[in-house]
Amino acid sequence: MTIAKYRSIFSSSTAQQRKENFDNYWEFTQQHGGELLEDDKDLAIKRARLQYFQDNPVKLRQPLANPEAFYRNYVEMQDKSESLDKMTLMLTGIYKFARHEWVGIKGAWDVVPNMANSHSIEDKISRIHLAEEFCHVRLFDEMLKTVGLDKVEWVPLSPWKEKVYEQFPKFPGFLMDTPAFVTELMGVTFYFHLHALFDDVLADEPEVRERLKELLDEITIDEIAHVGQRRNFIGSVGIKVSKWLVKPFYTMFFNDIPEVAQLFDVKKMIQDGEDFDFNAVPNHMIEKSWIPSYCKV
Repeated sequence: MTIAKYRSIFSSSTAQQRKENFDNYWEFTQQHGGELLEDDKDLAIKRARLQYFQDNPVKLRQPLANPEAFYRNYVEMQDKSESLDKMTLMLTGIYKFARHEWVGIKGAWDVVPNMANSHSIEDKISRIHLAEEFCHVRLFDEMLKTVGLDKVEWVPLSPWKEKVYEQFPKFPGFLMDTPAFVTELMGVTFYFHLHALFDDVLADEPEVRERLKELLDEITIDEIAHVGQRRNFIGSVGIKVSKWLVKPFYTMFFNDIPEVAQLFDVKKMIQDGEDFDFNAVPNHMIEKSWIPSYCKV
């Protein structure tokens, strides 16, 4: 019998524990991404890692049979999703998930104080957090280029959705913190299920399969830390609300990406979110990421 090393992400915590964990996370994040390149919305270590992938490209052994099916459907589904092959569905789904992330961080970047005007550890962490998210969009873009899709454009959402994303970071913490935490948790859930999907869809493309896993791991390691970081904003009442929000938030968000229901078991994803406790996270990710002290046994 395996002894669990970690408690649920929904475990209780005291205000003092959360303060100590903010201090600890700040130490972690300064080393993790390297120097903040604020004008470029980038981090030095992350930039170097992306450059490594770009300098050492891999390609599909068999090029995509119908790349136009991707370009026709990647922003908005034009065909019946049931008519698309699994590879195309996976790639359009990746884009649409990343696009939501991109729109959200664009809105937040202009609201969160820049580093020169960040006077609290929480504000400094948030600035680095957003820079990491911009790095993630570049990694998603690299995923698509790896399979030969080099004409992708990052397109805004509908005006009202853009407005929602722009206004969300302006909400006071007691309204923003719980949904922000659940959103980070949803990202980690999605990435784990996507990682497993690579084995299925790319079974005959081992080089590309492993490269996409490497790119996704770079994102997932950050997001595991972000789950802990966003959890750290939430007290005893908010964490109960957060667990209740998992099902409606996952359901609402994934309903907006029609590919998800065809590619994944959404009920299992919801259950994984409600049960999340870090114990299933691979060791190589744990070693590079960050977990709140109150989630450790």
